[in-house]
Amino acid sequence: MSPGSRRQAIVDATLRVAVAKGLGATTVREVAAEMGTSSGLIHHYFDSMDDVLAEAFEQAAGIDLQRAAVALARAGGPSAQLVAFVQSYAPAQSDWTMQLWLDAWSEAARRPALQSVSRRLNREWQAMIVGILEQGVAIGAFVCPDPQAAAWRLLSVLDGLALQVVAHGSTVTRDQLVGWATEAAERECGLAAGSLAVT
Repeated sequence: MSPGSRRQAIVDATLRVAVAKGLGATTVREVAAEMGTSSGLIHHYFDSMDDVLAEAFEQAAGIDLQRAAVALARAGGPSAQLVAFVQSYAPAQSDWTMQLWLDAWSEAARRPALQSVSRRLNREWQAMIVGILEQGVAIGAFVCPDPQAAAWRLLSVLDGLALQVVAHGSTVTRDQLVGWATEAAERECGLAAGSLAVT
């Protein structure tokens, strides 16, 4: 394997272990066992396990960002984009990337590299919403005095409800998440209830 391919193989193995056991329980020894190799190989390519976890999390979480960007590009105007954003963000109960996000938030205070990646990705999600809101305001479709703050509030609603869907099963359903987050988006945009119809 080339160095790049070997490094990617380590990241892939880390993701498999993290999905099965959680980020906090993913160790160099576990990853080495998953690969059928020695711990020394992992230390040759990464300075620390925290760096491995951060890179693995960034790759996995980046898939969701790319998927959302594609959904927005296909959606059309800002109202359709806002609906597409909510729908693409809402996890299924078995959504493993959302489970990784929950793990990352839990581990971030103890793992600076993971915290840095989590913070940056969160800001990218927030910036995506800001772009939609600012576009809507610019064309007169939305009334939103502070798109930056509104985007953080909407993202927090989505994250909180997504946690319930993934961590607690039937406490909140995905359909409820989409409906309630859409209602929150309508309020943030100064829209009448039902304006962002979800089809």
